[in-house]
Amino acid sequence: MPNSFLFPKKIVIASRESLLAMWQAKFIQKCLSELYPQTEISILGMTTRGDQILDQSLSKIGGKGLFIKELEQALEDDRADIAVHSMKDMPMNVPEGFKLAAITEREDPRDAFVSNHYASLDVLPAGSIVGTSSLRRESQLRAHFPQLQVQPLRGNVQTRLRKLDEDQYAAIILAAAGLKRLELSNRITALLNPEQSLPAVGQGALGIECRADRMDLVQLMQPLHHQATAYCVEAERSMSRVLGGSCQVPLGAFAEIDNDKLRLRGFVAQPDGKRIVSGALEGKPETGIAMGQQLAQKLIKQGADEILAALVPAAEGWK
Repeated sequence: MPNSFLFPKKIVIASRESLLAMWQAKFIQKCLSELYPQTEISILGMTTRGDQILDQSLSKIGGKGLFIKELEQALEDDRADIAVHSMKDMPMNVPEGFKLAAITEREDPRDAFVSNHYASLDVLPAGSIVGTSSLRRESQLRAHFPQLQVQPLRGNVQTRLRKLDEDQYAAIILAAAGLKRLELSNRITALLNPEQSLPAVGQGALGIECRADRMDLVQLMQPLHHQATAYCVEAERSMSRVLGGSCQVPLGAFAEIDNDKLRLRGFVAQPDGKRIVSGALEGKPETGIAMGQQLAQKLIKQGADEILAALVPAAEGWK
């Protein structure tokens, strides 16, 4: 294989311009620069539609795919070679013509409870306002803590923390991974275990996307691919894909590997948390995709199909 194929002169990374997205892009830039010092690695910062519309919840304006489309357009137009995404923002079906070249090792996948006045969800007074941008988190909060008020919270990590500091909320729930990556671990009041708040599909993992015809890039990204994380994320995405998962559906899936066994947990809920169906499976890590499909069917038998059919915004995704 010629060196020009192995080591291109330049690789351009497409990224959203939020601080967290840029941290992620710079992290991949650093990794690639160390792997391929003869290649110039640069970042193309972009503002997506999801970043521009902050006065409505994601579920009402088209979902997390709004963070992805402009970056994919840059790949299609040859303005960039790869795009770096939070895997929890990736639509369950990668569009035709694109490919996930690598999934990186997962950061802490848990949700974080952040408050300036209270130590945990359990001690929040009745009527306290908790902010979250996620129907998944909202449904679990309403199920476990019906005495609390859950209100929408949009914006980047810094904006959300500012709103908390202005006492617009008694507490907010954020992904622990983002806070840790931005060196804001000191803002984490408590980490929520999966029993309290089952994480989002792919939470904590990064995905590197390229055009499907760029197998040279797929090969170059392989040193950054973390197979154990990929097994887990693929299992989670498989379950969600069957159920038409998106941010318009209160759904969570979380897989972890212990002693060469993959354990996959998942749930589907009504947004108000009054009905939740959940389940779990264990198997070999390499069978994660099949396990995800099996768990989805298990949830359907428990009534997930009825919950999904009743969610008007997601109706087109549920057949």
